[in-house]
Amino acid sequence: MTLSEQSIEDAKSHALAAIAAADSLEALKEVRLQHAGDKSPIARANQQLGSLSPEERATFGKIIGQAKGQVAAALEAQTKVLEAQRDARVLIEERVDVSIAARRTPKGGLHPLTILTNEICDLFLGMGYRVAEGPELEAEWLNFDALNIPADHPARTMQDTFFIEPLDSHLVLRTHTSPVQVRTMLEEEPPIYVICPGRTYRADELDATHTPVFSQVEGLVIDKGITMADLKGTLDHFARSIFGPDVKTRLRSSFFPFTEPSAEVDFYFNGRWIEWGGCGMVNPKVLVACGIDPDVYSGFAFGMGLERTLMVRHGITDMHDIVEGDLRFTQSFGTGVK
Repeated sequence: MTLSEQSIEDAKSHALAAIAAADSLEALKEVRLQHAGDKSPIARANQQLGSLSPEERATFGKIIGQAKGQVAAALEAQTKVLEAQRDARVLIEERVDVSIAARRTPKGGLHPLTILTNEICDLFLGMGYRVAEGPELEAEWLNFDALNIPADHPARTMQDTFFIEPLDSHLVLRTHTSPVQVRTMLEEEPPIYVICPGRTYRADELDATHTPVFSQVEGLVIDKGITMADLKGTLDHFARSIFGPDVKTRLRSSFFPFTEPSAEVDFYFNGRWIEWGGCGMVNPKVLVACGIDPDVYSGFAFGMGLERTLMVRHGITDMHDIVEGDLRFTQSFGTGVK
């Protein structure tokens, strides 16, 4: 353009009008390039100053500088206006109505047996016990021989036990969690206070009261001076914590190869005596097999089925409800997550 005061004034007026007409930050960005960029009319006018005489250069330099300043000020002011409009719009468009009901997405949770297991473990941890675990695929010696179960005992037949092929591997799916007790006695020095929860396996058909895969919790205490009185007191506290403060327990004489004397544990609940599990003083032969001197240490052991405990406590009448994973059953127990 021809350099003159009028041409500079016109360029400034067009720039200010375009700035005022910009209705968004994107539009204003385009206006900035057209009217304040390196190729804008005012910028081209500024480039012509080098061809002028010193007197004209001073005069037009001042006019161009004032025009550039007014355009820059207008751009800054319009930017603030458009940014404020954008922020206000975002607040409206992205607002969250906290009064709207949350989406009811089903939450996961623990299985009722897991909830019960955690409750029992917490109980015994509070009594100073430790939780011990072991493999479900177990050595035959640990599952039977170390527990004073002889080779001709009925529990070692194919009818009750899942043996793993080849049979000369002498591996079984554990029939109880007692091998965990043996492992603990082999690895640790007395005193020993452990609770042993876990899954076990026996060749049973699934029906209303039996399942081939079931859960047990066993307890083991080895220390100096342990008696049946300690066992009875522990079982009383255990039963009252699980079934309520008014529950009574009784011991009936029985036989287990790994305890001597041995007893069945019953508890009185809802007007009737219910068999709960087995218990007794650890057989001295088991202590010797595990390298513990029976003349110095004694101990007791007990074991209960968790499915039976859960069924009695909650009035469940069919084992299928526990093992088949029906959400209508498991959701009634809550998530079990604290």
